[in-house]
Amino acid sequence: MKPRVSLQDSTLRNGNFSLRIDPVRSEDVGLYEAQVKYKTEVHSCHVELGVITVTISPPNPVIGNELLLMSCNSSHRASLVETCWFHDKHPGPTSRTFCSLSRTLSMLHPAMSDAGSWHCQLRYSDKEIISAAFNLQILGFDGPSNPVVYAAAGSAAD
Repeated sequence: MKPRVSLQDSTLRNGNFSLRIDPVRSEDVGLYEAQVKYKTEVHSCHVELGVITVTISPPNPVIGNELLLMSCNSSHRASLVETCWFHDKHPGPTSRTFCSLSRTLSMLHPAMSDAGSWHCQLRYSDKEIISAAFNLQILGFDGPSNPVVYAAAGSAAD
């Protein structure tokens, strides 16, 4: 896994034996064991790493008005109860939230207003909730819906 794995040497003396994996990949899923030997004592711990992935089709950046599919998948073994997508550009009571049994969100005509941070949240039958964030980039024009713009003679027009 080198060079993606490191120990924080500066924290070892304080008893922090954390392993850092950057970036995490789907194949990193599994059980990890740490063993620390100090004099005659051996301490160990086990940590299970699960991975959640967000994929989009077509790949980022997306061209406006093309069909967009965003999928959210996890290595969690329980059965999926619900998938919710949240768009952070619209917080509060007007937030754009989409929930369904499907792991995939379809957008027929993505617009510039759909760009930005999206979160997918997977809820499982064992009450586990797993989420991930994704920054969606849209290539297109963010202008008036009417393509005719009027400007006074002698003034500037954008």
